Amino acid sequence: MLMAPDQVVRVDELSRHFGDKIAVDRVSFDIARSEVFGFLGPNGAGKTTTIKMLTTLLPSTSGRATVLGHDLKTEGRKIRAQIGVVQQQDSFDQGLNVETSMDLYGLIWNVPKAERRRRIDELIGHFEMQEFRKMPTVDLSAGQRRRLQVAREFIHDMDLLFLDEPTVGLDPIVRRSVLDYLKERVRQGLTIFFTTHILEEAEYLCNRIAVINQGRIVQIDTPENLKRRFGSAKAVEFKLLQGTSSEMASALSSSASVSRFGRDEGSGAYRVTTTRPESVIPEIYRLADRLNLTVSSIYISETTLEDAFINLVTEDEKAVANGGRAS
Repeated sequence: MLMAPDQVVRVDELSRHFGDKIAVDRVSFDIARSEVFGFLGPNGAGKTTTIKMLTTLLPSTSGRATVLGHDLKTEGRKIRAQIGVVQQQDSFDQGLNVETSMDLYGLIWNVPKAERRRRIDELIGHFEMQEFRKMPTVDLSAGQRRRLQVAREFIHDMDLLFLDEPTVGLDPIVRRSVLDYLKERVRQGLTIFFTTHILEEAEYLCNRIAVINQGRIVQIDTPENLKRRFGSAKAVEFKLLQGTSSEMASALSSSASVSRFGRDEGSGAYRVTTTRPESVIPEIYRLADRLNLTVSSIYISETTLEDAFINLVTEDEKAVANGGRAS
């Protein structure tokens, strides 16, 4: 299987079965050098299984793949020498402190001592880990452990990094800092395979996104194209002068014109997803008047990647139920 000069990964009809269960069903895609390739899907869609196959942790049932020019089935050792992997579960010795854990990891990768020290200091600064660099890993919070796990991977050199939900447990400020660091490393030549359930960060980071559902890839495109093609619903966001209203929330949640309803705890804005904003906006004002509430701001926001993702997966599941697949 020949690869184009700028291709880092090429996957052709790759599958993985567990007995009668098909976890990954004939997926095909390619990843270009210095690309952030998003791999999004519901729980159980096949994301982690695909990562385990491409990182040689799990053999495929059928199909072929080439990673960094090496055949997945016959050159696993060469692939492992050139990649980094951050899995969902913790993977470090909890008897060590943060600094020692990072140092040991660099030693395993044969990074010289002086270089290990330089990189550890640099990464502790980038990932804002100064206050807990001497703490035992067993005493870290979930977010601190996640920061350590991601930061540690950058102690060694690699051409391709697999990140399986790397920002779980991080607060918004730290999450953005981590994403910005990843962007900088991509500008320097790193390629990233990225999974997440936080659609905003996929939109912020990824060049292209593959949506996988029930083991099969539904679509591959840029975030903007996915939003344009599949984000048919609009979002009406509004705020109340009174802050919140359970009566308003209950009425809109049950409205026939509303497909989803929620509230952003950070901004305090209500968010109504609908295909008929021209009907929903007057309804909001009528409800506010009846409930003696004041709408302090209201606007129609652009379609989000989350809207497009939900539409894509929903359409695909309907198509499967009807005996086909979404196109």
